[in-house]
This record gives sequence, structure tokens and C-alpha cells, in this order.
Amino acid sequence: MNKLKQTLEKILKKEKTFIDSESGEVNYVKVKDSADKIDKKLIEILISNKELKTKFFTKIKDVYVFNIQDFKFFLDESKIDNSYTQYANKIGLSDSSGLLENKSEVVLDFPFKDCVLEGGQSNEEGTATYFEHSDKTGKYQEKQSKRNEIFFNQVLAHDEIDRLYDKKALINWKRFTKDSKKGGEAVKEIKRDKNGLIKENLIIKGNNLLALHSLKSEFAGKIKLIYIDPPYNTGGDANIFTYNNNFNHSTWLTFMKNRLGISKDLLKDNGFIAVAIDHFELGYLLVLMDSMFGRENRIGIISIVNNPMGRNQAKYFSTINDYMIVYAKNQSKAIFNNVVLNEDFINTFDKSDSGGKYKLKSFVRIGGGDENLRVNKESFWYPLYVRPDLTDISVEKKKNYIEIFPISPAGQERTWKLKKSSTEKILYELVAEKQKSQIIIYQKYRIENGQKVPTIWSDKKYNANHQGARLLEGIMGNKKFSYPKSLYTVLDTLKLMTSDDDIILDFHAGSGTTGHATLELNREDGGNRQFILVEQLEEHIKICIERNQKVIDKQKFTDSFVYFELAKWNETAKEEINKAKDYSALVKLFDSSYEKYFLNYNVKIKDFKDKIIKEKNFKKLPLSEQKRMFLTMLDLNQMYVQESEMGSKEFKISQEDQKLTKEFYKK
Repeated sequence: MNKLKQTLEKILKKEKTFIDSESGEVNYVKVKDSADKIDKKLIEILISNKELKTKFFTKIKDVYVFNIQDFKFFLDESKIDNSYTQYANKIGLSDSSGLLENKSEVVLDFPFKDCVLEGGQSNEEGTATYFEHSDKTGKYQEKQSKRNEIFFNQVLAHDEIDRLYDKKALINWKRFTKDSKKGGEAVKEIKRDKNGLIKENLIIKGNNLLALHSLKSEFAGKIKLIYIDPPYNTGGDANIFTYNNNFNHSTWLTFMKNRLGISKDLLKDNGFIAVAIDHFELGYLLVLMDSMFGRENRIGIISIVNNPMGRNQAKYFSTINDYMIVYAKNQSKAIFNNVVLNEDFINTFDKSDSGGKYKLKSFVRIGGGDENLRVNKESFWYPLYVRPDLTDISVEKKKNYIEIFPISPAGQERTWKLKKSSTEKILYELVAEKQKSQIIIYQKYRIENGQKVPTIWSDKKYNANHQGARLLEGIMGNKKFSYPKSLYTVLDTLKLMTSDDDIILDFHAGSGTTGHATLELNREDGGNRQFILVEQLEEHIKICIERNQKVIDKQKFTDSFVYFELAKWNETAKEEINKAKDYSALVKLFDSSYEKYFLNYNVKIKDFKDKIIKEKNFKKLPLSEQKRMFLTMLDLNQMYVQESEMGSKEFKISQEDQKLTKEFYKK
């Protein structure tokens, strides 16, 4: 960054317009003002330098477009001392002027708004382990602190982000079917449909941000539904998940922003994204998703009663629900399926004919206030004609037929539900009944039309204890996951938003509920939906695999799923550390690994490398203990092998894994 700054200053000083007359230094206020005005002199100066042109211009065909915001942000580099932001971890609501006085629009103002959060986890709690020498005991004590997440600034760490987002090598491929042994079987081919799209259920182990970018080349614009249940960021004692659920507020929002950005690229034009969340981050997540997906594409906020008994120890309100935020990628193209989600609703269809089950609903628009009064909708006010024995209804006047107008029981002149031309087309669905001295016109409302799904889901099937934890325990034979979602919460979401050959993605897979729901729904309606699950933690991946294999086996499905991992960059280093024969070999390996693998910028690790390992007490430790400490350091960050570099011998990626990786990316 300092080199780029020096280059910029040198170039700017050649133009007197940008020099402060008193100090002789660059006047950055003038430079920023010129940037806002797209000043020709400034543009010519910047684009004449190859390095500055690369950083601050985007090439579109044969035209270079000036990235004004990136340039202005760079000018404020006094707030930054390297590739990582040093802003305070605060995010607030603001507009472009920083004020909120008499403004109708608000946006999330990120202090590091253009940063990428890697969001790696080396263990369940998201903590970093380090070792500290105790003068009192003379020994090294293992300690833990919250993991310092890595933020890459998009302007100042452009190369790091490009590398981060590059396609990754894929290893340890296994196929699981109902007949597979516990460890699965070798993958001989990757199945594709007639259009060349991968047609496999997938379970992927690895950092979800990097996995999403690796999926992009194959699945961009192909996913119908993204359903995620991310860490809720409840903080404190409310942490009931095995994920790191104690993200700092700003860190959590940056974490979500990065992943939601690539999610939008993966969705089909008529696709949906559904995000489970609780009240702690609900408001901020709504503003974030409004800004990313468009407020006009917000479909709804569903309140799901997942804990009807509530929390007994609550200080204030006893929470009985979580939320699900639903957005369409493009609301004008997205359509819900006609489905019935509520058993009680099904029971209201108490009549049947050759067309199936139905119930009668008044053909007069009673609700809607004054909007549905005759005076406001004259085109919906007209007579229907009913045969005296009630066996025929017509829109045209007939001899001896009784004339009926849309009048409410209270005597108000209302409207019919359809215009005359539309009513004529569905006369066979209308029924006339006599009640006391009045003739009432009803419409047959058929079960196939589904229900208008309410924004409160309170059925017992959404109980996360009974249909989540206990259901999973019944499948697995023991309790292995702390708080899985109810299967039916996900199942009903899929019923509403997917069908046929749709692809469903869940990149916070947890116990694999989304995969289970996909298989179950395919069994129910004969669909051929496909799931993609991404999970980082080893213990969760094991549950995902075992659960979905048991579901396939129990239901006698012919389905299968393919498992693979993003190849970790530091695996080779781990193996070599374990093979080290003495202390000197360990130190040499760690020195090369630290530089070569770009593992971490954690201060405690640097102190460990430069000071602790050189002390006499450390050198006296058994070799096995020294190895364990080094391995703990390496595990703090999980970087991955680039697909373009997987042929390098140092990574020891098998020829079969390389072949399948190329096949996955169609190379």
C-alpha cells in the first residue's frame, strides 16, 4: 500500500492544481473534489500510470471506467496502516452525508464496507489457541481467545481477494447411496443433465464463502432456493449453537454481506432466498438485505413459533419464535406454488365433486373496506341471474330467472370478486343457495388452489425440540447436534418455493436438515430436486453425511449424494510437522510454512514464532508437545489450494482428485 501511495503522490505532484500553495504537499481535498467532478486532468494523470490504472479503473470491452469510490477511499488511507482495516467495529444507520435528518432512505454504513471477511473456524467456538509462558509455574499454558477474523480491503488487498475467490481444488471425493459402506465409495463420474449442468446432490466441506465462489462457475443463475440458518449473533449466555455464535455485531454483518453478495449471483431470476434469524440482528439484516436484493423484492417476514413453551429464564419477554426473512431475486418473476401447509386448513374442504375437494366461499367481496364498495369499483357491479330451482347461474338475463346483485348481509352495495367477462368463464364453479329469504352466490374454492400462507407459522410441526432435536436423535440413535431446525420448517419452505428439478442450496448446513427435507419432499411429490450443502466443521459434516445416508436407506430411495472437500493449503505442512524428527526440523518447517502458507497475522502467533520457541524452557519440552503447539498454530486459519495450482507436487493432491476437480469445473 505504501508503494502505491508513493506512486500516487509522485504523479499528483506533477500537476500544480493539486498542490497546496503553503505546504507544497498534495491537497487531497482538491483531489477528491476533482474525482467527484470526473476532472479530465486527474483522469489523464491516473490512467497514464499502469499501476494506478489497474487499481482504480475497470476495463469494459475497450473502455476504462473510473472507480470513484475506490479511489476516494484510498485517499483516506490515513485510517489504514496495511491491507486490513483498523476502523472501530461499529456499524450504524446513515445516508451518504452521514446524517439522518429528514431523510426517507437509510442504508447500512459499514466502516469497512468494502471488506471481505474470510470467516474461518478452527473449532466449534470460533476461538484461537495460543501458548503463554507462566513465570510462576515455569511452564507453557494453553490459552484461548476469540478468533481475530481476517478482513481484506477490496482496494488495498485486491490481490488477496482475487486469490481468495479463485476456484479451489476439490479432494476426498466419495459417493454415498443406500448400499454404500460407512465411508462411501469412489466417484467414477459426475452426473450431468442434458444441458450439461451437474445433476448430483452435493455435500461440501470447507469455508462457505470460498465454497460459494467455487460453485459460481457451475451454478451461477441456476439455484432456485437458498435456505440458510446462519449463526444468530446472540452473544453472551444465549449461545445455544455449536457454531461461533458470538460474532461482534459489525463482524457478523460483514460476514453476512460477503456471503449474501455471492448468493444473489447464484440465484435464478425467479429464485428465492430465505434466511432464518432471531430478533438480535433482525432489523440490521433487513436493511442489509434491502440494500443488496432491493426493498421491492422483500417477500415477507415469517414468525415461526419453534418453542411454544418459551424460555423460562427470560428476564423480559419469553421468546417463543424465530423469524425467516424471504426475498425474491426478481419479484416480478418469482411465484409461490399453490400448496396447503396446514392440516386444519385441509379439513375445512368439506365438499367434493368430480373435480375434487372444495369448500364454498361467498362470491361477494365483503372485506377490503371501502375499496370494494360499488361506488369505487363500478365494473365489478352487475347482476347475476339464477334459475328459481337454483340449478343454473347466468351473466345474461333469462326469462323467469331471479336477478341477484352483490349486496352484503348488512345491505351494503359491494362488488363481485371478478368482472363480468371473467365471471362468465367460471360459471360452472358458482353455486346458488337460499338462506332464509335471500339467495347467496358462492364460489367453489378447491384445495388445489392452495392457501394464502400466513406470516405466522404456529403449527406443532414447527416445534424445534420435537421435530428438530428429537427427530434427529431418532435418526442418529443419539444426541449429536445441539439445536437443529424442525424438518417441517424447511420442508414447508421448499413446498412453497421449489418444484420438479429445482436446486436448493444451504451453505450453513449444520445437521443437514435441508438435504433431508429435499429428499423427503421428492418422495412425497415425485420431484427430482437437488440439494447442495456446505459445512465447515468436521463434527457437523459427519452428521450431515450419516443423517442423509440413513434417510436414503430408510426410505429405500435410489438417490445418492457426492461428498468432497476444498483442499486445505496447510495439510502438507501438518503432515511434515508430524514427521519432523527433532526441534530444529520443526523450527525450520514452521519458518517456511509461516511465510509460504500465509497462515495468520495474529500477534500472539508472531510472538510465539519469534520469542517463545527460542527460550530454553520451550526447547526442553518433549517433541510431541512441541509438535502439538505448532499444529495448533497452523490450525488457526484454513487456507485452500487453488485449482490452478493443484498440480504442484507440494500439495500432494491425487491424480484422481485432480481429474474430478477438472471435470467439476468442465476443464
